[in-house]
Amino acid sequence: MQAVQAAGTHMLSLFSIDARLGSQDEILAAVYTNDKESLGVMRPALEQARPGAGWVDDELGSGELPSGEWWVTDAVEGNINHIHGMTDWGISATLVRDHLAVLTVVYLPIAGNTYTAVRGSGAHLDGVQLHPSTKTDLKAALVGTGQAKPGEDRETYRRIGQSVTAMLNAALVVRVSVPATLQLIHVAAGRMDVFWQHSAVRSGLLAGALLVEAAGGTISDTHGQPWSLTSDDFLATAPGLHAVTVTTLATIV
Repeated sequence: MQAVQAAGTHMLSLFSIDARLGSQDEILAAVYTNDKESLGVMRPALEQARPGAGWVDDELGSGELPSGEWWVTDAVEGNINHIHGMTDWGISATLVRDHLAVLTVVYLPIAGNTYTAVRGSGAHLDGVQLHPSTKTDLKAALVGTGQAKPGEDRETYRRIGQSVTAMLNAALVVRVSVPATLQLIHVAAGRMDVFWQHSAVRSGLLAGALLVEAAGGTISDTHGQPWSLTSDDFLATAPGLHAVTVTTLATIV
C-alpha cells in the first residue's frame, strides 16, 4: 500500500489543472514521462516487498501470465487525464498468483482515497468495507464502459458502439469514460451498477475486477461465462443486475 501511495503522492506533485498539450508527440512524451516518474517510486518498493515476483512491463498487454507471482501495475491509471489536467486518475498495483489476482491497491491522490482488496477478505475504502448496489432493475441503473486503449481494431470499436446503444435503450444513464478502474471502484462501492468493456487489457481490469468481486459483485464476460485474462471482454455488475445485463449485451457479437 505504501508503495502505491508514495507513487501517487509523487504524481500529485507533478499534476496541474492548467496542463495544455497540443500534438500527439507531446501527448505520448508526457505519458512516457509520467510512467517513468511513477515507476521510479513504486517499482523498487514492490520488488522489495515480493522479491520473487515477476514484473509485467507492458501495461497494455493482454493474455494469461505464467505461473508464479506477478505484479501488474498501472503507473498512472488514467494517464491521459493526468496530462490533460483532469482529475480522474490514480495509481494501481495488483499481485497475481498462479493466474489469480490475490491483492490490489488503488490510490486516488486527489481525493486521498485508498481502495484495497484481498481475495477472501473483502474490499475496503480507507478501511471501510465496500458493498455493491442492491438494484435489480436495469432501468434504474447507472452503467458505464470505455475505450481500453488507443488504436483498437475496427471490430472492437463496432462492438463498443453497439453495446452503448443497447445499454442506452436498457439502462437509466450510460457513462463512457476512462480509465476502467475508476468506474469499477464505483461498482464495488455501489455508486455505479454495471461496467463492461470490450477489451482484454490486463492492467485496466485486474484491480477493479478483484475489488468488485471481493465486495460481493458479479464478474463474468459479456455472455455470462467465467472471466479470465484470456477472455475477449469483461462485465462487472451488482448481483441483482447480472442476468439482465448479460441478456442485453450478449447480442453484441
